[in-house]
Amino acid sequence: MTPISSRLRAAGLASCVLLCLHAGPGALPALGADSRTLELDGVTRSYRVHVPRDLAAAPAPLLFAFHGGGSHGKGMERVTGFDALADREHFIVVYPDGLDKHWNDGREATSSTERQRHSDDVAFVSAMIDAIAHEHAIDPRRIYAAGISNGAIFSHYLAARLAPRIAAIAPVCGGVAERFAPEFAPQRPVSVFVIQGTRDPLMPFDGGEVRPGNRGRIVPTKRALELWTRADGLTGEPQHGDLPDAYPKDGCTVKSTRWGGGREGVEVLYYEVEGGGHTWPGGYQYLPKLMIGRTCRDFDASAAIWEFFKAHPRP
Repeated sequence: MTPISSRLRAAGLASCVLLCLHAGPGALPALGADSRTLELDGVTRSYRVHVPRDLAAAPAPLLFAFHGGGSHGKGMERVTGFDALADREHFIVVYPDGLDKHWNDGREATSSTERQRHSDDVAFVSAMIDAIAHEHAIDPRRIYAAGISNGAIFSHYLAARLAPRIAAIAPVCGGVAERFAPEFAPQRPVSVFVIQGTRDPLMPFDGGEVRPGNRGRIVPTKRALELWTRADGLTGEPQHGDLPDAYPKDGCTVKSTRWGGGREGVEVLYYEVEGGGHTWPGGYQYLPKLMIGRTCRDFDASAAIWEFFKAHPRP
């Protein structure tokens, strides 16, 4: 095994662990979500729910945040900081736990327990929506999903399979599973905000095998965008722009591409993070750059995702 292969393998294992931990005293936000469980197909599934204390009686938006492979909902809660954002913006945020800390996202079967079992994580999400709706008033026009890595691949898969219930998604560092791409046929249009680093050492920008090995394959980023723009009926010319290079020292810049005018008013937005790695922009450099690449500081992914979601409810 080459030195770089060893480092990548270590990254695949260690990053999932460190995503769940404090970067240092007071470095990450406190946890504010409550634990929940439900029974699905004879299996107890778990998730965390954060409900703002001053949530109005009116139906609220619902945001699912899916962790990366090897992590869990508590780790995603810390990494994204969505709790504080939910308190300010008055939405409910859910951090589900994948079986064996993974999501069944449409890739080839691997050694991961959830893909061996062919667990129906789409049904799990639908069941969570129903369970939370029994406790709180949920706006069915404003149900959203974001995720990183394995959670990002699953966000694509979820929206394609549960399009009637999902208004918009935001996959970060994760594309469409190659095995699933030929079956890609959402029943309704979905707004999509893709954030992808060009120098991601684990999730290949140009498609191929997810690293380290034996983790299935994804299509190229441009192919994933084509799948969504076609499904959403976005036939016009996209709008291009650049985000301000607010932090030149981070080694990253961001190119923005937006396709508008889709069916039911949906849009597809793409942030190509030039020089960005397998990280949550505006978040934490949870492992050395040599292992996972650079963290972009030019924008806050959590804030940008919520602004996109706010602007894209179902008609």
